[in-house]
Amino acid sequence: MAGFIGKYLLPREIDFNKALLNQARLGRSMVEELYQACVDEDKDRLASLSTAAMQARKLKAKNMGQLLDVFITPYDKESIYRMITQLDWVTLSVKHFVLETDLYDIHELAEYEPILRTLATMAIALEKGIANLPSKTLGIIAPKIDQVHDLYDEVVETCAKTTATLLAQDDIKHIIRHKDILLQLKEIAKRLHISANTLEDMAIKIV
Repeated sequence: MAGFIGKYLLPREIDFNKALLNQARLGRSMVEELYQACVDEDKDRLASLSTAAMQARKLKAKNMGQLLDVFITPYDKESIYRMITQLDWVTLSVKHFVLETDLYDIHELAEYEPILRTLATMAIALEKGIANLPSKTLGIIAPKIDQVHDLYDEVVETCAKTTATLLAQDDIKHIIRHKDILLQLKEIAKRLHISANTLEDMAIKIV
């Protein structure tokens, strides 16, 4: 009887703090791995990110399935849904970057080191912010959110300056290929930025 009550009548409760942190941790790991692979111009290491991307999709599906299957959540379901989705987009954006560098046959990846380093710092800050959600202390979480916002501005500015330099060249194919790469780097930054916005919304609601 107790088993029946526990299975069918009592509301299930999932540790979504842990679930979201696992997603953020995997995203941070992929961004850091992307940074190192590009700096070393290691195509094999870059290609290995496809395996991590598959793990990220499975983790997203697991978290989303749990969200749809519970009554009790530490935050409103819409906020958790948005965070799961945006963290997944971070990993998808990394996957798309790897795909473009492969299809465009781009080997000069170390030149993007400053942008990639900033992206890695953004991912670390986001993970730390999410790790502190259970503390319900906005004073601890807010600085990490602000850091992501500031670094996003930095990425956009750097991408704009790099694009301007690129457009001054004469090789049209080179311009198109590298401009698309810059756009994809900016997309990774954008997804980290939106995730930080969602984190801010979640943090404000629980303090």
